[in-house]
Amino acid sequence: MDVRRAAERYPGGDAAAGIESWHAFSFGPHYDPDNLRFGAVIACNEERLAPGAGFDEHPHSHTEIVTWVVEGELTHRDSAGHRTRVRPGDVQRLSSAAGVRHVERNDTTEPLTFVQMWLAPREPGGTPSYEIVRGIADSTPYAVPEAAAMLHVRRLTAGERTAVPDGPFVYVHVVRGEVTLDGEGLAAGDAARLTDAKDLEAIATTNAELLMWEMTAAS
Repeated sequence: MDVRRAAERYPGGDAAAGIESWHAFSFGPHYDPDNLRFGAVIACNEERLAPGAGFDEHPHSHTEIVTWVVEGELTHRDSAGHRTRVRPGDVQRLSSAAGVRHVERNDTTEPLTFVQMWLAPREPGGTPSYEIVRGIADSTPYAVPEAAAMLHVRRLTAGERTAVPDGPFVYVHVVRGEVTLDGEGLAAGDAARLTDAKDLEAIATTNAELLMWEMTAAS
């Protein structure tokens, strides 16, 4: 188990434009050859957008982009014609495939925080696609077959336990609250990278929300 603390994330974004970003992996101008990916995960960014702030239209390709809103509301528009608003509890996935452009903004008067995770597909190319699952139920897995990955969302009350998926690669991100995983305390923004995970449990020490990626793709 390789634990990465929230304080170890490196900053990005543009404070003057109301964008604050915290990156868990090598990203943009910050290049770290020893931290390029884990399993299929190549980015896990916490983004904070002030009211009216956002990312103007920009391209993506050969990436599965999964977004989880922590608080606020995210406006999404893309070159394939999708226009949606993503709220807490929704899972949004943009499969950029051979290429797509999109815009992400906070069009409300309240602050927006979201976690965006990028996964590498098993095969490049293909046709872009988009999906949003509204209000995904606790413990309902969400499959991203293009990346040989499965997302498990868990919302725990204090003292509650949850099984951690078994698998060659498991990435656990704490969205909010505190948990103990294999004797290690994890707080909001912390993550654990598990190799060959088997028979592990996470125990909530406070009310908590977890995103857990179960992956078979090699790192």
